[in-house]
Amino acid sequence: MTDSAIRVNDRLYKEVARSLVAELVAGNYAVGARLPAERELAVLYDVSRPTIREAIIALEVQGFVEVRIGSGAYVVRIPGDEDIPGFGMSAFELTEARLLIEGEAAALAATQISDAEIAEIAHLVNDIAKENSEPRGTERADRGFHLAIARATRNSGILGAVTTLWDLRDSSAEAALLHEKARTANIKPVVEEHTAILDALRARNSAEARAAMRAHLAAVLDSLMFATEELAAEVARRTVREKRERYGQVSL
Repeated sequence: MTDSAIRVNDRLYKEVARSLVAELVAGNYAVGARLPAERELAVLYDVSRPTIREAIIALEVQGFVEVRIGSGAYVVRIPGDEDIPGFGMSAFELTEARLLIEGEAAALAATQISDAEIAEIAHLVNDIAKENSEPRGTERADRGFHLAIARATRNSGILGAVTTLWDLRDSSAEAALLHEKARTANIKPVVEEHTAILDALRARNSAEARAAMRAHLAAVLDSLMFATEELAAEVARRTVREKRERYGQVSL
C-alpha cells in the first residue's frame, strides 16, 4: 500500500497535525508564538474541535507545542529535517475500539460468568470507589474490572484484545497524555456506570450487559473530549476560590 493510500485512510486529526507541522516548517509560527484558538482552527480546517484537540495533542507529544491551561498552545520547537512526525494510537481511537470490543465481551460474559466471578467484579467495583476517594488514586481496580469481564468470556482472543487495549493506554504517548489530562481534571471512573454493568452480568442479561458497557465507554469518550476544558474550568474555579479566601482574610 502506498503512503498516499495510507493517508487517505488516516484519521482526520493526523492530516490536521501534518498541516500544522507544515505551517511550523514554513515559518508561519515562530517559537514562542501562540497557535490560533481551538475554535478558530476548527473553522480553518473545517473539522470538529475534538479533531483539533487530537491534532494538538499529537504535536504536544512530539515536542513541537506546549499547551498552557487557560491560555492555549504555544510553539516550543520547529520541526527539523531529522524529525519524522509519527502517530501512536490516540485516546479517542483507543476508546472507540474498547467500546466495540468490550461491549461484545460484556454480552458474551453474561452467558458464561460464574458466581465467583460476579463476586470478584463486585469487589472491584468497591475498589474503584475507594481509589476514587484517594487524592492520588490509581485506576488499577478499573483495569481489573474490565479484564475480569474479558476473562469471563472464556475466550482467550477477547481477553488478549482487551488486555492489549488497556496496555496501549500507557504505551501510546498520545493516549497516555490525554488520560493524564483527564486525571488532572479530576475525571475518574464512574462507580454507577460500573455498577450498571455488574447488575446486567448478575442478571445474566447479554443485551443489558452490552448496552451498559457501551454506555459507560461512550461516557468515557465524552469525558476525554472535554478533559482540557474541565481542567481549565477547575483552574478558574480554584483561582476564584483563592481570591475569595484572600479577600475574606483582608476584610477580617
